[in-house]
Amino acid sequence: MITSIFNKSKSINFIIVFIITLLAFIMARVKLIDEPITVVFVLKQIVLLFICYISVFLLNFIVSKNNLTMENNSYEILLFSLFLLLIVHTTSNTNIICANFFVLLGLRRIMSLRSQKNVEKKLFDAAFWIAIAALFYFWSILFFALILITLVLYPENKLRHWIIPFLGIVTVFVISVSVSIIVYDSFFEIFNISSTINYDFSSYNSIKYLVAITLLLSFGIWSSIFYLQNIKKKKKAFRASFKIIIAAVIIAFLIVLQAPEKSGSEFLFMFAPLAIIIANYIEVIQEKWFKEVFLALLILVPFITLLL
Repeated sequence: MITSIFNKSKSINFIIVFIITLLAFIMARVKLIDEPITVVFVLKQIVLLFICYISVFLLNFIVSKNNLTMENNSYEILLFSLFLLLIVHTTSNTNIICANFFVLLGLRRIMSLRSQKNVEKKLFDAAFWIAIAALFYFWSILFFALILITLVLYPENKLRHWIIPFLGIVTVFVISVSVSIIVYDSFFEIFNISSTINYDFSSYNSIKYLVAITLLLSFGIWSSIFYLQNIKKKKKAFRASFKIIIAAVIIAFLIVLQAPEKSGSEFLFMFAPLAIIIANYIEVIQEKWFKEVFLALLILVPFITLLL
């Protein structure tokens, strides 16, 4: 019954997803934020919620445009919103929400390289968006490696294709320095970023985090096994796109490992690629009862963790 609702892309699915996202957003503010409620505070939260909603649409666009799921369903956006509810901290960090949004914009351009049209422009755009993401959260610059991996996967490239992404990074740097000089009268004042590394995971030592991380890793690894096996069954033109998603979730996992502040919000970078991988697994499950139980667990656990 649950799978039948999200088996096709419908308007009601987006409404459900938006309600779950809103719930995650509200719970994060009730539990985590103790700022006084002012007009500025409310406006800021509205903008952040809007970015979260746009991220959902962006994820759906990336999946549908590149045929990353076999059917026209809404599993990936449902899973994305459920992950937000599973770790509500992911909706509380302004910089990470913005960085993830720009990473998704970069991913959209990277995935569009499949057509091999306007390659130079797409490479520049992808690097440009990822560089902007790094201004909000430094370690998101690791997604720049995704561009280089994509160039390897599409061998029909010229030397300038390897140079252009670096020009995108340089462009953002020059613009940022210019803005910093105008606004702060300093060259690098705008680069208020932390490049430190922290391998202290003690902040995850709570039932809520242990349940959430166990669900993400267990369901993610299990789904990835079948995901990798099914790549060979995809049309040759689409295989690179599926490999890029695997690379994206690995990079996101590396960001989580070395995040300077282990608040839980760093998991946001994993949600989009992981949602695509698990959505693909849900599609290939043959036993209807198992598919229902699998999806029911993914739905119930985030709501249960709200009580922990």
